[in-house]
Amino acid sequence: MSSFYCFRDSLLVALIRYLTQIVRAIGRSKTKLDGRLPICTYNIDPYICLLHNLTTMKLFFALLILFIVNSGISQTRAVTETGDEVILYNDGSWSFVDGDIEDSEIPVNETLFEKDKKASFQVKSKKLGVGLSINPKEWAFTKSTDNESAEFEFQMRGEDLYGMMITEKFEIPLETLKGIALDNARSAANDIQLMKEEYRMVNGVKVLMMQIKGSLQGIKFIYFGYYYSSSMGTVQLVTYTGEGLFEEYYSKAEIFLNGFEEL
Repeated sequence: MSSFYCFRDSLLVALIRYLTQIVRAIGRSKTKLDGRLPICTYNIDPYICLLHNLTTMKLFFALLILFIVNSGISQTRAVTETGDEVILYNDGSWSFVDGDIEDSEIPVNETLFEKDKKASFQVKSKKLGVGLSINPKEWAFTKSTDNESAEFEFQMRGEDLYGMMITEKFEIPLETLKGIALDNARSAANDIQLMKEEYRMVNGVKVLMMQIKGSLQGIKFIYFGYYYSSSMGTVQLVTYTGEGLFEEYYSKAEIFLNGFEEL
């Protein structure tokens, strides 16, 4: 079950890991940095790359200090007099916990989703009989090394859109998998909200689609993924980016996810 805790520590240690990348880059560089962070390429841990939008050294170190000293972006859950659950922030603001979507019946999208014609390269799992067809001109991938839970990690070339494929050799009902994914995400960011969910048929395979948003120390992110389970095992195929970039990257992320198929 360890793979379902992939978000727990990776986001929390991203700042420290990225600092290591910067120190190494400075040590190797013979030229003066122009004030921007080292370029985040596909062979760097994608969780580290979540911070790629923090484009200056000053912003990075300021955020690192805030992270270490716990600047007060903590959150507390409470229940109002009318029974609504809310999240209270230290700055006096609050927001509703969106439980309606989580508790409602999962709708079915009647659209038949298929892989893109330009998805000419298939990344095959060594654990399960599944694969992911990608456009190699748009996406780079690597076998996961830093994140032991993921089998593969992906990055859209030159962009701040990332992905990962988590595979396990045991079956979990999709409804249960939904709860695990949400609880897992909340272990890293307790303001997690389920934005949208639905069942989809993707290349003849039933998957659960979920869009989840949250924040960690002020960094807002969105996960957009497909969740699959059968007698052969379980797959979490997830893309993620900053909340402000999600609308821009939505179609690219969906095309990427639609490359999923049984072999």
